[in-house]
Amino acid sequence: MSDNRSRSACARIVALVAFLCAAVTVALPPAATADTPLCAWRFMSNETVLNVAFPDVNATYWVLPYALGPGDSIELSGTYPYARYFSLNTYGTNFDTVDTLRDNQIDPDPGSSNPFTDASARTLPPVQRQWHATIVTGPADHARNEIQALPAGQSTPVGFLIIRVYVPDDAASPSGGVPLPEATMRVGGATVPRQPCEQPFDPNSYTGPVSQLAQAGFDQVIAGAASGAFPGDTPETVFVNPASSSGLFPNGDNKYLGTALTYQPGRIVVVRGKAPLFPDTRAGVPATDPDQQVRYWSLCQNDRVSPYPVVACGADFETALDESGYYTYAVAAPADLTSVADPTVTVLPWGDTTVPKKVLFLRYMLPTPAFYPQSIQASQATGADPATVMGPYYPTAVYCSATTFVAGGYEACQDEAAG
Repeated sequence: MSDNRSRSACARIVALVAFLCAAVTVALPPAATADTPLCAWRFMSNETVLNVAFPDVNATYWVLPYALGPGDSIELSGTYPYARYFSLNTYGTNFDTVDTLRDNQIDPDPGSSNPFTDASARTLPPVQRQWHATIVTGPADHARNEIQALPAGQSTPVGFLIIRVYVPDDAASPSGGVPLPEATMRVGGATVPRQPCEQPFDPNSYTGPVSQLAQAGFDQVIAGAASGAFPGDTPETVFVNPASSSGLFPNGDNKYLGTALTYQPGRIVVVRGKAPLFPDTRAGVPATDPDQQVRYWSLCQNDRVSPYPVVACGADFETALDESGYYTYAVAAPADLTSVADPTVTVLPWGDTTVPKKVLFLRYMLPTPAFYPQSIQASQATGADPATVMGPYYPTAVYCSATTFVAGGYEACQDEAAG
């Protein structure tokens, strides 16, 4: 291993150990004793809390750090959420995916049904939507609802479990109208139950040296991953496959295209492409609907500076389409684009115009077999040019003056960019 790679690995381990120590420290009340169990899902991430590493605003992420030795495990007991999607993902000390167990792979408990495989079960009460899963340190058998905890060859036993919930039926309930799973730690021969935390940890409430070390290490790892995903020579307004999503807590069920952007007063970005069909679960369409093309898609605008937060997203169900099924996004600061009369245009805010670099991500989740050949996933699997693979579904973007866009729409912007 080179000196640079060694330093990078050490930085990751330091950050993870510090992060884990912080999780254990702040989980215990001041008068805690050995009999006081830690709570599970101490960290929550969304667009307002721990907005890091390019999250999607229509998803919420809960994090359970762990340290597991040989033979240790974590047993989860949960309820299928009323939502578009949920999954369990594990990560190692490089913040890359170890394993993914998603909703339709999790067999239900006896007497329960899985609404992500059985459309008739989507309105069942919580008591009939129960499941169990186990995080194991050895090879995992998904048929037994097992998830692998640690990557092969990782020297430290530290990892993360993240549960994601996308587009809950009730927008006011990030967890999809059900409690987060209970966790039972089986570590070193001891059994330690961990109920979901009553409140997620507020990172602003902990300012000790461990927290500072964790923040510094975390920023270093995420910054390295983000710069590696889109090197400096990546052309602006051209959507490309990231060089890597390792280090950004990627979801194993998502793939992404991205493009870098910079702000100039009076200039906006216009993006156009064909929208894949999706199951609009908030409108009553089951996630299992076979007539759709992807489980979820979105276009998100993000700051390309630490901690790499999301600014805004246009999710599939929030995106206006024209009569041919095409979307048009205008990414603009309010001062540059005060209003848009065209009802087929979706406006995404630019956010802080002093941020030197932005990045747009197009996210596809779980394309169906029939749609897969035109998906981001197919482009990344083959290494082929995404514009060629995706055809009309490939997003084309141009810089454009706001006055040109208001006067003539996307076509006028194309002419302006070409001229």
